Amino acid sequence: MDGSNSSSSKPKQSRPVQVAEAIKQWVVEHDLKQGDKLPNEGEMITKFGVSKGTVREALRILEAQGLILTKTGPGGGSIVGEVSAERARALLANYFYFQDLSVADIYQLRKVLEPELAASLAGNLDADQLNKLQSLADRHPHPALNADEEKQRHIASLEFHAQLAEYAANPLLSFVIGFMSRILTDLTVFRGLYDPPNLDLWRKGREHQLDLVAALRAGDSEAARKIMTSHMKVAEAFMQDQEVQLMRRFVNG
Repeated sequence: MDGSNSSSSKPKQSRPVQVAEAIKQWVVEHDLKQGDKLPNEGEMITKFGVSKGTVREALRILEAQGLILTKTGPGGGSIVGEVSAERARALLANYFYFQDLSVADIYQLRKVLEPELAASLAGNLDADQLNKLQSLADRHPHPALNADEEKQRHIASLEFHAQLAEYAANPLLSFVIGFMSRILTDLTVFRGLYDPPNLDLWRKGREHQLDLVAALRAGDSEAARKIMTSHMKVAEAFMQDQEVQLMRRFVNG
């Protein structure tokens, strides 16, 4: 049986979306860089064989994605933009919003990638970068007294990891780890995984962060890898326990 008519088939793209994709492909093929000018409206109408309205809608789609910038008036037109990492993560988060991610799903990747990130940074950070990490690790020297304070400590801990990701020499590694920190922050807040406050999680997490900064200062890549590996295992166990407690509260009303 031909599967082309199955309910899982992709919906047909609208004409403006097709043209937007064609414009992106044209930009790649012509190796255009940020700030380079795109063909004018009339040239696009001829090139893609579509109406003025379709071209304008396609450009609006690309502008909404941050891929182009459009200027009006004399000398105006569309130029190639640059999508920031934060915007790219936000767009990707829209996809994962419907995927019902679990803590285990996220940590399956974190346990592999973050120890390698930590090892790669040892001995390769300058004083300002190390001091920034130190200040993040030192931000909450006392345990939370209530759920709101616990939430802030969870968010601060993930900011530490996002900062590590920013220092990665590998841009793909930086993006993926930064994205995981973002969605884990959202998951923690939206599902209330910070309530009730967890003294052991705060203590262990802070110890790991302080130990990691010390290893990074010493340029000890193997120690950095081991510390981050331990941190990932401990954090996953605590977070999964929080998920279980949340579910019990939900079931028991």
